[in-house]
Amino acid sequence: MRKFLLALPVVVFAVFAGLAFLGMQREDPDGLPSAIAGQKAPKVQLDLLEGHVPFAQADLTTGGVKLVNFWASWCAPCRAEHPTLMDFADRGIPVYGVNYKDNPAKARAFLAELGNPYALAGADPQAKMALDWGVYGLPETFVLSPDGTVILRVTGPLTERNLQTRVLPALAEAGLAF
Repeated sequence: MRKFLLALPVVVFAVFAGLAFLGMQREDPDGLPSAIAGQKAPKVQLDLLEGHVPFAQADLTTGGVKLVNFWASWCAPCRAEHPTLMDFADRGIPVYGVNYKDNPAKARAFLAELGNPYALAGADPQAKMALDWGVYGLPETFVLSPDGTVILRVTGPLTERNLQTRVLPALAEAGLAF
C-alpha cells in the first residue's frame, strides 16, 4: 500500500501530461470553430462611422471575395495586423470594417494615422452585430465567398503564419488567386 501511495503523484502527473500533450495535437492550433462557417453571413447592423459608408447585407452577397474585419482603436493586435489589411486593400480585395465598442473620435484618429483599408465601414457600439457573428475578442476577420458564405474565421491578428496556412488557402478556395 505504501508503494502505491508513493507512486500515485507520478501516475496522476503522467495522466495530466498525456492529456495536455493530446490537447496540443490539434490540427489547427490557431483556429477556433465558427458556428457560421459554411453559412451565409449573419445580419449586418451597423451605425454610421463618421467619414465612412457602412456596408449592408447586400454588399456581402454581391461581387467577389471579401473580408469582414472587427477592430477597435484600443486594440493593440488590431494595430499590429493593420499593415496586412492595407496590403489586402492595395491588392483590390475589399475589406469591410466593423468598429467594435469604440470611441468614434479615436477610431477616426486610428485610421488617419495608419491608413484606411476599409472599402466600407461602420460602427458596432453595442456589439449587436459582433454577437450575431460570434465575435468574442479583437481582432477577428471573416473571409467571405462571392455569394456571402463564410469560408473562414480568423481570431486574433492576421499573422504571416495564419496567412500562409489558413487565409490564402481560403481565398484560393473562394476562387481568388493571391
